[in-house]
Amino acid sequence: MRNQASYPLRNARPAGVLLLVALALLLAGCASAPRLSDATAQKLPSRLLHDDVPFHAQRDYQCGPASLAMVLEHQGVDVSVDELIPRVFLPGREGSVQPEMLATVRRQGRIPFVIDNRFESLLTELAKGDHPVVVLQNLSLPAWPLWHYAVVIGYDRPAGELILHSGEEARRRESFRRFDATWARSDRWGFVALPPGELPTAIDAETAIEATADFERVQGAEAALPGWEALTTRFPNAAMAHFALGNARHASGDAQGAITAFQRAVARQDDLTVGWLNLGLTLREQGDTAAARQALERASALPGPWQEHAREALSALEASTTSD
Repeated sequence: MRNQASYPLRNARPAGVLLLVALALLLAGCASAPRLSDATAQKLPSRLLHDDVPFHAQRDYQCGPASLAMVLEHQGVDVSVDELIPRVFLPGREGSVQPEMLATVRRQGRIPFVIDNRFESLLTELAKGDHPVVVLQNLSLPAWPLWHYAVVIGYDRPAGELILHSGEEARRRESFRRFDATWARSDRWGFVALPPGELPTAIDAETAIEATADFERVQGAEAALPGWEALTTRFPNAAMAHFALGNARHASGDAQGAITAFQRAVARQDDLTVGWLNLGLTLREQGDTAAARQALERASALPGPWQEHAREALSALEASTTSD
């Protein structure tokens, strides 16, 4: 899993800080350029530019809201930088931190997916995923950080350059070497903002499930439903994705669809107690007592925090059957 620790954004001050920034640029110039694997290099186009990503100049301390506005507008969300400032900008910290950035994306109806922290993953997402990527850089030294959000919109491999909307400059060109040196200081943190139902090109099941679950907690099961459908298609063997899809379908009123999803979840992970429990409860709701009893008996036999709930549900089922 990616490290999502908060990095407070700070702005440079005159005199001594300017000297540090100059030194940081010198050190970035001495860093080695990131390399792509042969397999990745063969798959990616040599040049790429998402020229439809809007640009907003980033005022002091407000590169976070500006970066969010750019990617959200690109996704069709009607939102302005001024609207986002009070939701993201933390005056006491003179900037924006990652949790607030991701939470704001969710409130705007999009799912933020933190990408894998490799340079080639960034280029692959731009090319194959067809998405701009918000990145966090430290433009100064680790001991005196100058955190900065930018939006990567393209690259030029023959020139060894990335293309970014950054600061007050649209389509800024920055060498792979310098960019990666400043990006590495944030543990190469970056994310894409996508509507439910779309997934990044390179992402693992656990990260995608976590991101979609966080979105569902904000927007609700119905809004997250396309996300869970996409997840089970991309990761058909991920039991928890099927389980979450079952919960979302049930909350949206699709009991039969929920049963199917729960059945697929426990077929992939036979000891998923909560999967058997929810399957049994849903089958009981639909009047299939025999199948409900079988599912609840399986859940009751599995140790863990859900076992007692399963035993209580099984006892209630037996009691209701006897009274009938």
